[in-house]
Amino acid sequence: MTVPRLVRHGFVRLAASTLLAGIGVASTAESEPIDIGSRLELFVDTFLIDTMVDTQLRLHTPTARNAALVHDEPWEGNSCCYHTVFADGKICRAYYRASQYDIRTRKFVGPQVTCYAESEDGIHWRKPELGLFEYDGSTCNNIVWMGVGTHNFTPFRDGNPACLPAQRYKALASGRGGLVAFVSPDAIHWTPVSEKACITEGAFDSQNLAFWDSHRGEYRDYHRGFQNGVRDILTCTSDDFVNWTEPIWLDFADIPPEHLYTNAITPYVRAPHLFVGFPKRFVPSRRSPINPHPGISDGVFMSSRNGLAFKRWREAFIRPGPQPERWFSRNNMTAWGLLVTQSPVPGMPEELSLYSTENYASLDSGVKLRRYTLRLDGFVSVNAEADGGEFVTKPFRFEGVDEPRPPAPVSSSPASVNGRNALRGERSLVVKRPAIVPIPGTRELGRQVTFAMSMLGVPAGKRRFLSAYDGGATPGELFFDFSSDGDIKLDEPVAIRFHY
Repeated sequence: MTVPRLVRHGFVRLAASTLLAGIGVASTAESEPIDIGSRLELFVDTFLIDTMVDTQLRLHTPTARNAALVHDEPWEGNSCCYHTVFADGKICRAYYRASQYDIRTRKFVGPQVTCYAESEDGIHWRKPELGLFEYDGSTCNNIVWMGVGTHNFTPFRDGNPACLPAQRYKALASGRGGLVAFVSPDAIHWTPVSEKACITEGAFDSQNLAFWDSHRGEYRDYHRGFQNGVRDILTCTSDDFVNWTEPIWLDFADIPPEHLYTNAITPYVRAPHLFVGFPKRFVPSRRSPINPHPGISDGVFMSSRNGLAFKRWREAFIRPGPQPERWFSRNNMTAWGLLVTQSPVPGMPEELSLYSTENYASLDSGVKLRRYTLRLDGFVSVNAEADGGEFVTKPFRFEGVDEPRPPAPVSSSPASVNGRNALRGERSLVVKRPAIVPIPGTRELGRQVTFAMSMLGVPAGKRRFLSAYDGGATPGELFFDFSSDGDIKLDEPVAIRFHY
């Protein structure tokens, strides 16, 4: 369908950056409507916006949370960085470089190794003893790779449907002559595809990355190069992860050149046709009185719809703030990857978690990877002040968008649930008189009550499975639910709550 003209007036602050289903606004300009299908769209740019009056796109600021990882093991050193995080089934994986750096001589001391950590929730992380590589006479460590490429080993899970099981996980890392490709069947045991570099044009002493672009059906790489003496970003593509096109520079339109030390570009987890990036911006001319190494960094945000032309915000996305350890040179480096995590507030929606380094290359050990959170899709939103404002979108067409479900119909006969109409999400089965509800996989217990349910991916606060609340203002409510205020974990007792 094509959305009709609708203009928002008055007091406006669009707290959500997503385009709400059925509430688009369309210009009167006679142009072909933009077909967005059923995909989620974010107001990270003006792609859907025609005119704006007293409104603006506002970049939001992530909220600092817990220190997800503290790098204080003997093999980790004071210069752990180039972190990668991604969700993989029921666990989250993290990889990073561990190394020691002498800030006075500006040289690395001792070996550089690639380490591994994992988490069930993206909030609390552990470093498993992998037993793969020896450090100081022991294999009791979380070192996952030693050899070529440990300076910036950057893995990902390959979503290519044609990917071989033995190559389900892939990585790029710097080697002789450029970037070397790696593969793994299990994300732990890694093998170089070839000693020969597969990407050779660029400057590779940074976090260089690649991923499977499911929207366009190709592998895409982003790596560092120098353009007119400024650190910049190159990209190229591949059909097989071995043979790559010639790299080309990203297009930032009229944004002045700035040193972009890393890029952290990834398809947005909830809208993979959009790329979001979190470069570490480096200002070499600035100095901190607490660190003799020149240069100060912060994190910025950018987005793209084709992987080449990016809208890059001048304002900082992650700032050093009042923490002294974030003012050391080359801190505030955003890890590559976003995770969807639970809110600490029961009943609240899930959040986005991203991660940034602090205390890098200080005189002390203990580099930290700090977790930050945003609301889902909350990078940028359309904003108006209290006096109000207005914006009008271009015409667009959409289909297959999930709309709020109507209340479930009242049963006029005994209710039934089977494998094809099992209740999911926020739907309810409503009955007004006693009913027998047969559920597959259960057995009759005579006069006893039989409950059967499956809890998979249901957020806290939405796990009620029996309720006598009829929607009145003063409910005399009867309900049962499972662990309504926390996570359901297989190895922990599950709380059953009863209330009347």
